[in-house]
Amino acid sequence: MALMTGAQILVESLAREGAEVVFGYPGGVTLPVYDVFYDHPLRHVLVRHEENAAFAAQGFARATGKVGVCMATSGPGATNLTTGLVDALMDSIPIVAITGQVPQSLIGRDAFQEADTFGITRSATKHNYLVKDIDKLAQAVHEAFYIAGSGRPGPVLVDVTKDVLLSKTHYEAAGKMRPLRGYGLQLTPESAAVEAAVDFLWGAERPYIYAGGGVIASGAHEELVRLSEILGAPVAHTVMGLGAMPTGHPNFISMLGMHGGYAANMGVTECDALIGVGVRFDDRVTGRLDAFAPNARVLHVDVDEAEISKNRRADVGVVGDAKIVLRAINERLEATRAERGGENLTARRAWMDRIRVMKAENPFVYTPSQDEIKPQFLMEKLDEIAQGEAIVTVDVGQHQMWAAQYMRFNRPRLWQSSSGLGSMGFGLPASMGAVVACPQKTVISIVGDGGFMMALPELGTIASNGLPIKIVVMNNGTLGMVRQWQQLFFNKRYSQVEISSFPNAELLGAAFGIPARTVDKPADLDGALKEAFFEAGPYLLNVKVAPEECVYPMVPAGGAVNEMILAPQPPAPVGG
Repeated sequence: MALMTGAQILVESLAREGAEVVFGYPGGVTLPVYDVFYDHPLRHVLVRHEENAAFAAQGFARATGKVGVCMATSGPGATNLTTGLVDALMDSIPIVAITGQVPQSLIGRDAFQEADTFGITRSATKHNYLVKDIDKLAQAVHEAFYIAGSGRPGPVLVDVTKDVLLSKTHYEAAGKMRPLRGYGLQLTPESAAVEAAVDFLWGAERPYIYAGGGVIASGAHEELVRLSEILGAPVAHTVMGLGAMPTGHPNFISMLGMHGGYAANMGVTECDALIGVGVRFDDRVTGRLDAFAPNARVLHVDVDEAEISKNRRADVGVVGDAKIVLRAINERLEATRAERGGENLTARRAWMDRIRVMKAENPFVYTPSQDEIKPQFLMEKLDEIAQGEAIVTVDVGQHQMWAAQYMRFNRPRLWQSSSGLGSMGFGLPASMGAVVACPQKTVISIVGDGGFMMALPELGTIASNGLPIKIVVMNNGTLGMVRQWQQLFFNKRYSQVEISSFPNAELLGAAFGIPARTVDKPADLDGALKEAFFEAGPYLLNVKVAPEECVYPMVPAGGAVNEMILAPQPPAPVGG
């Protein structure tokens, strides 16, 4: 075997792990790696800010289920990745971040562009490495991919000193992954836990399934649908779980939680058996925890044992991969259907009928306008184009919630949202990763004017790579969700939420070579959207919407999920 530099070993290890693309930004310490990239077929996408490299890697991972890869240099390059790493940790997204570090002889000497990346990212990652020995580099990379993608997915960082990148050794490809000390995975559930779950389910009169991102991470969407159909149980999703059950399925209700649907929130309040699958019982879902599902016993399925009974005590906890667990539960339900399927059958059917009626009588509503574009109307029009099949990435705020409420998703991995951390500026770079991963799919980046300004430099990445992303800015001239809280809870004392200097979209697009248009009249929206989606490459559409519209329903902070502020009812049609 020929000798290889650490930089060559690093890139070869990435390639052998199946990495398809690296989103990164070079610097002095990582120059040896970029010299290897010059001749290597592994694709590299140059972003305009390191934080966005992490978001783009997430976009790739969320769209495919594979491990995304990002790279940055030492010091500020590495620290700029940190928000994206925490974001991936909160949402359980598998990415591997490679960072350069100053030579070992300079560590701890306040060298140029030195930062304690290992220490800084310890709590921002699922695991991290500082590689100071070239003979341990390949193993660290292979372990990083294994840890990032297995069990509960998450980000792993590999920090490599410059002297390791420059030194040489023989490369040995990793064989079967060795057992990692202290890293045990329980993917297959215990049979006793499955039997307890089955007994729990047949005993329910008002079962209610609460499905989250863990269903999508494990590929358990078909098993989820089957469970719902066997029981005749309604299904509500978290923001992370959208797409786990097709929106058009008769058992699907809506998103639940702070801005969830009326029927979804009332269903969880009235159920007697709550089945949580791949969920964290997050505060944005539960509201006041002691009032969440107050009449229900709880079955909680999760691959991470630490989540079981962390926020809400589980009467039955099943540890394991959601796909494997649901498959085992479904098989036992089918096997016992003849004996026990009739238990509470009439009650379950009446419950399902009640939830469906409640959903039909309480849809998401808004008051239409002939004079200004309502943001809900914009989402309806985008949904007509997407038809439940486009990849949609969003930032954080009002547009995120309206997109979640009004857009359909017929399958998993179409919806991308920074849900746990709530990072503004996520949507645009995430769409870059998504379109690189799935170039055959329509990719729509719906962003607010605030978040768009945070990620604006990535228009350069989009333009230079010809990424055919349809960028739709929902422009209400404010930091919309912050303004909504100030409107509802701070007596309209609007403080530092106005965005008064939003750039001219047409001139901005022209500066980057991206076609662009601004629209502010409802009658012009259809034509503007057709123009945007007819364009083969990227397009920037700036949609000026009603500035004081609020997202409803809304559960006030500290309130119970059934204590919703509902939307004002639209006026009845003339003559109605």
